[in-house]
Amino acid sequence: MFTPTMDLVLAPEDRRTLEQMLRQTTLSQAIAKRVRVVLALAEGDSYATIGARFACTDRFIALWKRRFVEGGVLALADAPRAGRGHGMSAALEAKIVRHTLQTAPPSPLTHWSSRRLAAKLGVAHTTVTTVWKRHGLKPHRLERYKGSPDPDFETKAADIIGLYIAPPTNAVVFCVDEKTAIQALDRTDPVLPLRPGRAEAHGFEYVRHGTRSLYAALNVGTGHVQGKVAVRHTSVEFVDFLDTVTRSAPRGKAVHFVVDNLSAHKTQAVQDWLAAHPRVTMHYTPTYSSWLNQVESWFARIERDCIARGIFKSTTDLTRTLLRYITLHNKTCQPFVWRYRDVTRRMPATRKSTTSH
Repeated sequence: MFTPTMDLVLAPEDRRTLEQMLRQTTLSQAIAKRVRVVLALAEGDSYATIGARFACTDRFIALWKRRFVEGGVLALADAPRAGRGHGMSAALEAKIVRHTLQTAPPSPLTHWSSRRLAAKLGVAHTTVTTVWKRHGLKPHRLERYKGSPDPDFETKAADIIGLYIAPPTNAVVFCVDEKTAIQALDRTDPVLPLRPGRAEAHGFEYVRHGTRSLYAALNVGTGHVQGKVAVRHTSVEFVDFLDTVTRSAPRGKAVHFVVDNLSAHKTQAVQDWLAAHPRVTMHYTPTYSSWLNQVESWFARIERDCIARGIFKSTTDLTRTLLRYITLHNKTCQPFVWRYRDVTRRMPATRKSTTSH
């Protein structure tokens, strides 16, 4: 049976533009799917392969193949909605997008503003902002990242992702880490409560009552979290926590721990403990890639929900609050849903109760 493919070689400029679009965190999932389909077609992948990879039909693939061939990159955007429209030509829109992505602003400026680009192109600044909004372009935004220099990144990442997507049978997987130096901060000024038209306000002055570290183990299969609050984060405390989590696992099941490369996770005491517990396997994330550890997503939540705006009278108060949060979380806990989307070295995680990726 004949399997259709795309006999089209992308122009280098189009390929760069499509790849840049996929790196935009604001790009809609619908447009991102179309871009990936076009790139896969350009690589010569069959309709069957693309359909299985991106969960789409032959009709979907053929539609966006035709639109791209006829209209280029801009044709991958959503069709204009009914109404008055923006009144600009496709050529002008493409010109604004091209200058935004490929042309540097005058030195020593670091990025385009809508007014600077409008002045260069001889258009109204509202025209530039309209195009930027349509294409999800935000030159004023900047994100930072740390690339992994680990030569075995792909192998280690695939091992951990495999634990999430297809965990071993008769085994339980825990993501373990510690959130260190959580400060017990007390405010010297009263909190001004939320009011219509005014956000809750905290005073700038505060009193430090000390710090605590929170150990957490996230059960990948259930989302259940076990926690321990410690005065310090040491190898001894880490081994003690591993021992507690291991004892909580069902008898007869293998235990897999996902941890990062902190030195306290690789001491001789840890190695001796692992040797004494043959049912336990340790999986270390690649260098500078602790984001692969699902418990980091949970730490972000407790920081947002409980710590960042918390007011603590003592370290005892802080400890009690952290443990109460864990109890509250476990009442409605759900596992994270992870799906590998592309070959970039960043991967978001979402809960089943929210939009999955």
